[in-house]
Amino acid sequence: MEHDHSPEAISRRLAGSPRQNYLRDWVYGGIDGAVTTFAVVAGVVGAGLSARTVLILGAANLLADGFSMAASNYSGTKTEKDDKDRLRAVEERHIDQVPAGELEEVRQIYRAKGFQGSRLEAVVEVITADRQRWVETMLREEYGLPETIRSPLKAAASTFLAFLICGFVPLLPFVVSLPLPVYLSSVSTALVFFAIGSVKSLWSLMPWWRSGLETFIIGIAAAALAFAAGMIVEHVTG
Repeated sequence: MEHDHSPEAISRRLAGSPRQNYLRDWVYGGIDGAVTTFAVVAGVVGAGLSARTVLILGAANLLADGFSMAASNYSGTKTEKDDKDRLRAVEERHIDQVPAGELEEVRQIYRAKGFQGSRLEAVVEVITADRQRWVETMLREEYGLPETIRSPLKAAASTFLAFLICGFVPLLPFVVSLPLPVYLSSVSTALVFFAIGSVKSLWSLMPWWRSGLETFIIGIAAAALAFAAGMIVEHVTG
């Protein structure tokens, strides 16, 4: 079993606020960091440029694209929070101005869930007796909003760190001047793709090898496109 179902354990588990999950931010940043940085490596190598150029463009991509992704994630997540605050203000105003209408909304919501008669009225009374509970119910049931919104700062930081860590792997053979850097960069990046997918399977029903293979294929396809683009540009301009 995933967790204990004794009354005491349930009470402890439900007492705190729901834990926020930033897994998607780590996966998103990690995959994109490895893909885009290796795409730079593949594109530069495909164009026949030097290892120094690989490092310059790769480092620029790590910082600029990583920050851009983090900033975009921050703005997108903050928009969710701002929207919830706006809708909360709307519901607060409606409860003040048309309480009977808002009460009827609660009644119809729970009637649709199967409550009827005295049980329905009891549920409506309990929910509307507490203003905060009333508002939260409307946000969840009428607008489909989650009870808690993830931290925009933590979401951005997760994306940025994952981008830097995974995106640095394709550059590492060039940084330390290893032999056959292109080959080592390709192999290590492929392993990163597979590792990200395999770890991701811990939060899904997909087998680890299948999840790893799926991410591996996505990453390699992006790298192949970048390599082909580099070769085409080199051929056209060369």
